[in-house]
Order: sequence, then C-alpha cells, then structure tokens
Amino acid sequence: MTLPDSAVALEAVRDCRARLGETVQKTPIHRWRGPGKDAHLGADLEIVLKLELFQFTGSFKPRGAINVVQSLDAEALARGIAAVSAGNHAIAAAYAAKVAGTHAKVVMKRGASPVRIARAQGFGAEIVFVDDFHEAFALLDEIVEQEGRTLVHPFEGPLTAQGTGTLALEFSDQAGELDSLIVAIGGGGLCAGVSAVMKQLQPGCRIYGVEPEGAANMHLSFAAGAPAKLQSLDTIADSLAPPYSLPYSFALCRANVDELVLVDDEGMRRAMGLMFDELKLAVEPAGAAAVAALMGPLHGKLSGRVGVIVCGANIEAKTWFEQVLPA
Repeated sequence: MTLPDSAVALEAVRDCRARLGETVQKTPIHRWRGPGKDAHLGADLEIVLKLELFQFTGSFKPRGAINVVQSLDAEALARGIAAVSAGNHAIAAAYAAKVAGTHAKVVMKRGASPVRIARAQGFGAEIVFVDDFHEAFALLDEIVEQEGRTLVHPFEGPLTAQGTGTLALEFSDQAGELDSLIVAIGGGGLCAGVSAVMKQLQPGCRIYGVEPEGAANMHLSFAAGAPAKLQSLDTIADSLAPPYSLPYSFALCRANVDELVLVDDEGMRRAMGLMFDELKLAVEPAGAAAVAALMGPLHGKLSGRVGVIVCGANIEAKTWFEQVLPA
C-alpha cells in the first residue's frame, strides 16, 4: 500500500473519529441470512452489511464533510462553505455547516431528487440549480472565488478520505476479519478512505470497487494510469456519476483496490428489490451497487466472509418504486 501522505494513517484516522464524535453515527452492521440471500448471492458466503444508510443524513457523506469543516478557522467559517452534489453530498455539506454554525451554498443539477433538495434545505443550505454537472463545477469555482467560501469537495482530498476512512475503522472493529470488502465508487472518496484504512487493518482483505457501466470513471482512470474524464453519463445511480476522477482519491484507490467491477442499471434494480424483499431496506441505486456486484460480476467468485457497505438511501418512495418496477 502506498499512502500519498499521512492523512489516512491509522493514528490520524482514529483521531478524526474522536473529533467527529456524536456528529457522526456509528452505524450498525447486520449479518445477512435468508433464502433470498442464499439463492441470489450464495449459501456458502457469510455476508456482513455495514448499514451506512442509517447515518444522520442518509448516507456516508458527513464523515468527510464534517472533517473538512472542522478544519476551518473562524474567518473561514464566517464566510461559509460551498459544495456541488447530486444530493447526498448536498445534504451532508448542509448538515456539516449547521453543526459548525456556518452556512452552505450548494450547486445541484436541476431535476435532482426532491427529497434530497428538501433535506439539504432543511439543514439550512442555499441551493443553486444548473442544467448539467460540467456547468455545476464551473459555477462552484465562481462561488468560491467571488464569495470567499471554502470548497467542501464531494469526494477529493486528504480530509475527505480521512473522514471516510473512519467507516473502515468501525467496520473492522464490528465485523472482525473479512476475506473481502465491496465498496461502491462514484468519485472515489468513499473507496479511497475505506480501502486505505482497511488495507492497514486487514492486509489480507481483498477490496472490490463497484461502478455503474454508465459512469465508469475509475475504470477509465485505472486504464489510463491517471485521473480521467467521462464525456457522457448514463446511469440510474446518480450518486455514483461525477464527470471525472481526481488525483488524490484516484491514487488511494489505485494503491489499495484489488479489482474494479461494473454493474448495469438492471442489476442495481434487482439488488434494490432483493434488499427490500429480504432486509426491508429501501435503498437508492448507489446503496445497492455492492449487492448488485455480488449478484452479477462477482457471483460465485468470492468465499468466506464478505463485507458490503450499504452507502445510502436518499430516495423518495415514488422514484424507488419506479426504478425497482419499471414500466
């Protein structure tokens, strides 16, 4: 394992978890048992779920966002923060700002999930809408420059990876030894921190990163040997669809992820249905991506104890129903 710097060293990540304190929930784990699991994922596998959908904002995102905001001095806090998001990071940034006593301005794509918009606004965020994500990142740069706000990036940077790394600390402590761990990848912020920390705690644990076929940024980046940019995005998993990869998260994923796999929209729909039927969890597509990988490209390839991160569930009932049971 290669660490770009000391941010994700175990001592630093443990200190981060102590700083986060009760602003971040220590989410539970669940050993998945049942006939649906046996039929679709394999009777011989022991699957342990890390239920990060029970985080205060409905996803893992506050771990990184709060860690970034906690690093700001009084002058920076007075100027506020800025973020760009499909929704989950918007909620987390707004929550982080509220916890720190500052204010957030968030750029979101027009047509984003109404429940995500409402939750971000409920934590006090000012929302600015754009038509596409390329425009969103450009507008975000303008806001930071003109208003002096601090960028809280959705997936990039040492403090973000340090925050997401706290999830691996918890999971390893709660679940014990794992033979493999499956993590969804969008920009890579979750997988960067989790993989870096898990490889230190459990070097023998194989890390699998999962991307949607229609937003395979990390696959493209691994193939190129450097962060890459997609020209188009086409997936129901909008939480896993940033337009590009960036150096820090790419470097950590490249150093610590053993294999990348792809899942399609239909696979995520099936996983969402299975998780509801047997676990009674109504997750968003991103939250089902790891299970979709177990049902699809990883089916029959793993053995022993498998860790799965259920990363989020910010989805309204109507959209969930339409995605799981398309017309």
